[in-house]
Amino acid sequence: MSSIRPIPHIAAATLMLASLAACGDKIPNAQAQGAGMPPPEVSVTTVQPERIVVTNELPGRVEATRIAQVRARVPGIVLKRVFQEGSEVKAGDVLYRIDPAPFRATYNSAEAALAKAQANLAQATLKIQRYKPLVETNAISKQEYDDALTAQKQATADVAAAKAAQETARLNLGYATVNAPISGRIGRAQVTEGALVGQGEATPLATIQQLDPIYVTLSQSSAELLRLKQAMANGQLKSVGKDRATVTLVTDDGRAYPHPGKLLFSDVSVDETTGAVSLRAIFPNPDRFLLPGMYARARIEQAVDEQALTVPQQAVTRSADGSAVLVVGQDGKVMAQPVKTGGVQDNKWIITDGLKAGDRVIVEGLQKAKPGATVKPMPWKAPAAAGQAGSAPASAAQKS
Repeated sequence: MSSIRPIPHIAAATLMLASLAACGDKIPNAQAQGAGMPPPEVSVTTVQPERIVVTNELPGRVEATRIAQVRARVPGIVLKRVFQEGSEVKAGDVLYRIDPAPFRATYNSAEAALAKAQANLAQATLKIQRYKPLVETNAISKQEYDDALTAQKQATADVAAAKAAQETARLNLGYATVNAPISGRIGRAQVTEGALVGQGEATPLATIQQLDPIYVTLSQSSAELLRLKQAMANGQLKSVGKDRATVTLVTDDGRAYPHPGKLLFSDVSVDETTGAVSLRAIFPNPDRFLLPGMYARARIEQAVDEQALTVPQQAVTRSADGSAVLVVGQDGKVMAQPVKTGGVQDNKWIITDGLKAGDRVIVEGLQKAKPGATVKPMPWKAPAAAGQAGSAPASAAQKS
């Protein structure tokens, strides 16, 4: 019996060694499988320089291009209002008729005075013609001839004065009919028939505003404008060129105005109260959609960056420490890169610092990529435009 007792112990030891050997085989296999897992795929865009027009969105107000206050230029009673309130009028259209009777009488009197003065001048001229040969033969005295010459000159002056009085009377008679000084839309009537106007002052009758084209006066921070000028002076930006800067208008309800505008000028001084500079743009307004006093926002082209670096907005992450992107190196390793952003252009951030041409920036798959991890970069494709099938063509900043 004692010879066979050690057998179970030997069998148990053999079984334990076999189990350890089996476990040892599984551990290297598991490590080998973990080492063989492919790196996660991420979509990247390769940063490339592109031409970007620098635009700024500025607040502004709509203003009429021309405003004319129609006033009574002569005193009198308003007989009739001819125009319709809120209608379009043309330059020269009759707006009001003031009682012309007293002005017509004054004109007739001035016309008669002119005829009398002309008759006196004719008589004085004939007298000179008769006296001239007589004074040469000493038939009359030299004094009489000089008196005749003086009388002729006085008659000539009387004719000139009578003509001026007649012209004044004619003008006043014409002012009794009030005409539109400019073309445009006329507002409400400020007087009614029977009103006495022009008595001691030029009474306002109505206001005409020219609405096509129409102005939009914008305000821009003087500091921002100074930065643009400095960037142009340093060669970082270029001017868009005279008469080439277009302006896109966004109305108060958020809709884009269909007609592009043109920048006319920027003011030569800074408003002391706001620290802003005024800029004026002009827009077509054929449908009279824009009205004076409306608030609007305008996107204005102010400069051109020939070597701008951009990335899609979704590639930039923001935190308390600033903005950053994830960049894939040549070895496939991910690293976080702090960047500085400028404006937004077509859903892309303009990168002013932190990136260079050729950098591969992760756009999609950010949750799979951690700094230091290895990833497989794939070219990123821009999403399809609204209402169109397929993918939109990639811009210069999106080609990898």
